Amino acid sequence: MLSYEESLKILKRTDALLEGHFILSSGLHSKQYVQCAQLLSFPNEAMIICSSLSEKIKNKIKNIDIILSPAIGGIVVGYEIGRQLNIKSIFCERESGNLILRRGFDLPKKSNVLIVEDVITTGKSALECAKLVSSNKANLVGFACIIDRSSKKIFNEHDIISQLKINIETYNEANLPKELKNIKPIKPGSRNIIK
Repeated sequence: MLSYEESLKILKRTDALLEGHFILSSGLHSKQYVQCAQLLSFPNEAMIICSSLSEKIKNKIKNIDIILSPAIGGIVVGYEIGRQLNIKSIFCERESGNLILRRGFDLPKKSNVLIVEDVITTGKSALECAKLVSSNKANLVGFACIIDRSSKKIFNEHDIISQLKINIETYNEANLPKELKNIKPIKPGSRNIIK
């Protein structure tokens, strides 16, 4: 398994973990920004990270029948974990604001389901996936992700299995640290500097 430091180096090398001044979708500011899609655009690097995560999953959960990931961020991670563990991998996607199963995907009754994401922050998507598992009378066996950004316990019965736990401090406009005030902010995804 990769160490925390080795994993961090891969994230930085692939620009999946950026440093600077960012305005997040919440409107809060931060010194760091995580974009797992950047990591996943380098298949060999992603395979290394997912291999380490797969080992952690195998050590904690013994009986998984199916992997469920939310679209779009979790699809590639779920696929790669499924490939490495030789477990069927499916995804759910939004329709009218709700995550649903489409494309002929299903969760068989009493099957053991692992929810896999790229990043877990608030756990909103993962909790929606858990409702899908429950409504299909399947068994939720856990949650896994490459990066755990959660700041508190989100899931009552399960810990998050992650490759890295990263705490990214956020600030509102009124309490920006001095070093951030001196850097022009970027809105991630757009790469546009805010005027």
